[in-house]
Amino acid sequence: MNKKWTAEEVPSQEGHVAIVTGSSSGIGEEAARILAMKGAEVIIAVRNLEKGDAARNRILEAHPHGVLHLMKLDLADLQSVREFADGFISRFLRLDLLINNAGVMVPPYSKTKDGFELQFGTNHLGHFVLTARLFDLLKRTEGSRVVNVSSGAHRMGKLDFDDLNWEARDYSAWTAYGDSKIANLYFTRELARRTEAEGENVVITAAHPGWTATDLQRNSGIANFLNNFFAMSVDKGALPTLRAAVDDEAESGAYFGPDGIREMWGHPVRVEPNDLAKNDSIAERLWKVSEEMTGERFLS
Repeated sequence: MNKKWTAEEVPSQEGHVAIVTGSSSGIGEEAARILAMKGAEVIIAVRNLEKGDAARNRILEAHPHGVLHLMKLDLADLQSVREFADGFISRFLRLDLLINNAGVMVPPYSKTKDGFELQFGTNHLGHFVLTARLFDLLKRTEGSRVVNVSSGAHRMGKLDFDDLNWEARDYSAWTAYGDSKIANLYFTRELARRTEAEGENVVITAAHPGWTATDLQRNSGIANFLNNFFAMSVDKGALPTLRAAVDDEAESGAYFGPDGIREMWGHPVRVEPNDLAKNDSIAERLWKVSEEMTGERFLS
């Protein structure tokens, strides 16, 4: 019962199709590598095709028989999200796994192409639209699953529905990041509720990587520096995401993270978000607001 979960626990993915957003480096690349190694057909969905191609080549160098496709996806541009989804649906007849992993972390204040604060727009709204556009295909694929990658930083989040785009407040990059990450958990919670209410069999889970050394911290000098001393390696940091993606015992709404002190390091286990992230009324409100902001409606 005390066995530590590792990538060896990932079962065969033969015949499965998986999308991993933001898989040109870090946790996304590692998740794509393991899934490809286990036999899945993996779509590397990235904004920068050159970096995505480099990641694809690294994976194929390690696993020459892997099947990986490179597709452009810019989550900060909803037109790009819709074009990606349309392109995917035209090429593939199934979608077993959607890992909403891509994100930005503590950049200077800026907006997406559609006018949303960059972190909320990319980390939450982009994935909201992507999931909406692909959901019919997920429903048609037996045993399919959606994994939303959040963060321990969700504990800093507290959505201000009067100013989601930070146009009235002084911008705090860390607070905005926390907002986007608690939004990921509200999305997970409400998507799980609505999916179950509709009688659909798509499993909805979430994960966070603890403190893992990735490119995500490039905008935070102190975090980038401390990575050298305290952060887990990417292969360990990807394990909560992988467990959320394949654990047969995970029910909708399950959340995975490291088992160590403050969930910063360790092996992946079931963890709990903070109480605010479990607020059903906020989750439902965010869903409705997300529909209004993006014009994308599903399970409504």
